[in-house]
Amino acid sequence: MSARRRVDLAQLRAGPTKLSAVLEPETTVAPHPDIAHLAPLLGSWRGRGRGEYPTIEPFEYLEEVHFGHVGRPFLTYRQRTRAADGSRPMHSETGYLRAIGPDRIELILAHPTGITEICEGSLVTEGGELRLELESTSIGLSSTAKSVTALGRTITVAGDTLEYSLRMAAVEQPLTHHLAATMHREN
Repeated sequence: MSARRRVDLAQLRAGPTKLSAVLEPETTVAPHPDIAHLAPLLGSWRGRGRGEYPTIEPFEYLEEVHFGHVGRPFLTYRQRTRAADGSRPMHSETGYLRAIGPDRIELILAHPTGITEICEGSLVTEGGELRLELESTSIGLSSTAKSVTALGRTITVAGDTLEYSLRMAAVEQPLTHHLAATMHREN
């Protein structure tokens, strides 16, 4: 094994900070002009959320979301949740947010539960607040995934606070509120 390869493996073994730097390198370039209006989303956000659905008991969770960029016309998106006491991982999502005009956006996500999600919607910037309203246009399901037929998301950023709600139609239930969280920008 070459010396360079040993260094790379040592960096990967150093922990999640190093791994995230490999997967999404720090960039000093400005966001691509097509996504400059999405800049208020950039960075890491942490907070608490609450979930409910007609088929399950209500629950609380801790959440971390990261929006990044690599100088191309999209934002990267990573989301992770843990039980409210921090004891166990719960859910994660990875994907991309693309601007398809000054007031239209697409969110493309993969879930480890065998679900892929494509949402489209509107982007409104008003009074220093950024608001995304998204509805699913396509849901992909693996043969072992739970039956999800529709998703909707509302994401609002005001200063250093990000709030979102998620609606879901699944397991023969209509589109219904499922999740809501409030997060704050990490320094």
